[in-house]
Amino acid sequence: MDDFCATDFPLHVVLVQPQIPPNTGNIARTCAATRTPLHLIGPLGFELSDRYLKRAGLDYWPHVIWRTYPNWQGFVSTNTQSPGRWLAFTSQGQTGLWDFQFQPGDWLFFGSETTGLPDFCLTACHTQLRIPMRSAGVRSLNLSVSVAVGLFEAQRQIAH
Repeated sequence: MDDFCATDFPLHVVLVQPQIPPNTGNIARTCAATRTPLHLIGPLGFELSDRYLKRAGLDYWPHVIWRTYPNWQGFVSTNTQSPGRWLAFTSQGQTGLWDFQFQPGDWLFFGSETTGLPDFCLTACHTQLRIPMRSAGVRSLNLSVSVAVGLFEAQRQIAH
């Protein structure tokens, strides 16, 4: 876990109450590859020492910039003074990912695999985004895929 200043990074990934260790491990690897801080808000559905979490993150954990918070209140009290918009990714989002303009300082919020983002988080976020699905029979993607899609699109836009 690194001590870092939030303003030193153009984007942040926030997982709210993740439940499945391999998903979080894969997301950690994506964050390491993109040098994006990962924020884990509890309660978590696993122990941080979980072997599946470590296996999914492979040997990239030393390269992950990350913080954990015991709960939503701990996250809010630490980060409310940080500049930037809080963006909720939800299958119920009003704005499609491709129609949104990301900017440096954005925080990308993703909920648990089983319940998505809780109402208190959706209310706190500035905007609710959705990843468009072409098939009506598919309501959402795997959490680690959703984070990768959202993060890489935000990075693509900011780079241009």
